[in-house]
Amino acid sequence: MGATLPDPRHPWFEASDAPRVLAHRGLVPEGSAGLVENSFAAVAAAHAAGATYVESDCHVTLDGEVVLFHDDDLQRVAGDPRAVADVTLAELTELMAGLGGLLTLTQALESFPTVRFNLDVKAPAAAEPVGRGVAPYADRVLLTSFSDERRRAALAAAADAGALVRPATSAGTRTITRLLLASGIRARRSIARLLADVDALQVPERQGRVPIVTPRLIDNAHRHGVEVHVWTVNDPADMQRLLDAGVDGLVTDRADLALPLVARHGS
Repeated sequence: MGATLPDPRHPWFEASDAPRVLAHRGLVPEGSAGLVENSFAAVAAAHAAGATYVESDCHVTLDGEVVLFHDDDLQRVAGDPRAVADVTLAELTELMAGLGGLLTLTQALESFPTVRFNLDVKAPAAAEPVGRGVAPYADRVLLTSFSDERRRAALAAAADAGALVRPATSAGTRTITRLLLASGIRARRSIARLLADVDALQVPERQGRVPIVTPRLIDNAHRHGVEVHVWTVNDPADMQRLLDAGVDGLVTDRADLALPLVARHGS
């Protein structure tokens, strides 16, 4: 097991004790017809199931509205080949009307005031408006991106917009790659520097044949007050194994399965 993380933590972490369940794009209950990920109904279902944390994704529409949407285009979710950036808010609202309802960033933060959001900035154009949009709610937002530059741009925009606290944040791909290399050679100063400005590492258990989540990674993260969240974990046996290894969070499509499992783990 990893070391106990120090307090005080960012307010995002104060909503519950670790380990945490992060509902991946909300929750689409089994047998739900016409309900898609990242919709209003999916986030509502995650909230109703008891999820405190919801992971989602941010894109920007043609008219500049930040929406919760994963893909660059609408094909997989709505059967429309256009890019999210090429449709207006009104057009996207109409497309999503029968799929659980579109959720804008502002609607998400205002409609679910007790939910902590984990927001992945998917597009370069989304970084600044996402940062501005979360500024009034920065105590319950974690910003992340595969791109460290995009993540930092969103954090800077939140600060410029008057956020009273910096949103929590998770490392991008470049930082994680450098951290794995530094951990491999036990470069303590490099590890400390790489972890200095992040609150979490959100990573897959492995990348191809390369293990990412290892006892050394968990120990290094915990030593510097950083949590380790693993995505996307849907099998209960994998959930239990990772919890036993000391991870701090499970990003999962099956929050309905993970929440009771985590509750039993902590009892």
